[in-house]
Amino acid sequence: MKKIVRVNCVDFTFDGQGLAKDNSGRTYFVPSLLIGEEADIEVLYHKKDFDVGKINKIIKFSPYRVTPKCPCATACGGCSFQNLDYKKEIEYKRKVAINTIKSIAKVDANSSQVFGMKEPYYYRNKIQVPFGYDKQRRLVYGFYKFKSHDIIPISECVIEDESHVEILKTIKELMLSFKIDAYQEDYQKGILRHVLLRVGKVSKEIMVVLVVSSLRFPSKRNFVKALIEKCPQITTVVFNENPRKTNVILGEKEEIAYGKGFIFDELLGVKFKISAKSFYQVNHDQCEVLYSHAIKKAKLGKEDKILDAYCGIGTIGLIVSKKVKEVFGVEIVKEAIIDAKENAKLNNIKNANFICKDAGDYLVENKFDCVFVDPPRKGLDSKFLDSLIKSKVKKIIYISCDVGTFSRDLKILKDYYNIDSIDFVDMFPRTYHIETVASLSLKK
Repeated sequence: MKKIVRVNCVDFTFDGQGLAKDNSGRTYFVPSLLIGEEADIEVLYHKKDFDVGKINKIIKFSPYRVTPKCPCATACGGCSFQNLDYKKEIEYKRKVAINTIKSIAKVDANSSQVFGMKEPYYYRNKIQVPFGYDKQRRLVYGFYKFKSHDIIPISECVIEDESHVEILKTIKELMLSFKIDAYQEDYQKGILRHVLLRVGKVSKEIMVVLVVSSLRFPSKRNFVKALIEKCPQITTVVFNENPRKTNVILGEKEEIAYGKGFIFDELLGVKFKISAKSFYQVNHDQCEVLYSHAIKKAKLGKEDKILDAYCGIGTIGLIVSKKVKEVFGVEIVKEAIIDAKENAKLNNIKNANFICKDAGDYLVENKFDCVFVDPPRKGLDSKFLDSLIKSKVKKIIYISCDVGTFSRDLKILKDYYNIDSIDFVDMFPRTYHIETVASLSLKK
């Protein structure tokens, strides 16, 4: 029997769910419920300290509730805030980030700016879409339901580039025509697992990566030929083999079936070669805002020597190179360094050097005027953090996609560095994520 409870939403959880209370003070996590709303919810399951529910009926609506552009917004796990006015969304994300920094790092970031998007839709230049079957054994593609591996069929996602819609629809039609089976995770049967799409915002080039359980794809040549005939805007098609039972999408082996196997794009006037596995920010326009702001805060000089740690394919280092004497990009991933070197040649940039080495070791061995760090979600590793402190570099620009790990690192760095500024860039509108950029200077 369904258990219905009346609750009031008092806050959001870290991942954008409504945090609600009933009359007894019991806590409930309710997706799509907004602060200030009163609702009857159905309790789905119990946890020790809270229950999880779904909206049965809203009694009192928030004045900031809007109609989502996507009809699957409440079911899909991709977006948290499509039903919230965008100005309120970035206000809330700024507030959460400030509170997190204060709670963990004991630092006041109330003077921070937040840079939102003018149009917070259709910004993702990369998506990874699973293919599978519904309960009626119909072929579907879309995104995973919130905290599950059930695929929600989606014909159009309003935060991804609009060019993706026709391509995904065509791939599904061709799978049915060529009798290509989608991969079934539970049985480890089938061939097509995911489709990865990348588009160059400036170049308009489009890459299609078909992630398959085996490169022995039936009628491969004819399938690709038919795909290009129906979608001539595609510039390259790559098959990626992933036979493993894993949540990791891409495998090791690749085969180029059409085109060059990569695409190009530009950021702040610098051209980049992007392959299937390259790390490249998914929001081109906000990435330019982020990097421009980070470089402005660095206050670089023509004689400065810069370290771009965790440099990836060299985006920050190559953009910075025209403002300084010399840039050194360091990265442990060999393939990324190869791409970074190619990107330097592509742009005829001669003062940028890229080294495959542990960034902490390289930092200790050399002297720099400024260090840019843009680590993965887990933040700076302890070894690099120690090296950073020992180096006594004058300036640090810390870019982070996770305010929690950023705050953890800031708590340590603040003993040695002044925190000159902390600001936020909304790289992922309609989701709960936000990017942080901080400027630090060595204490005298």
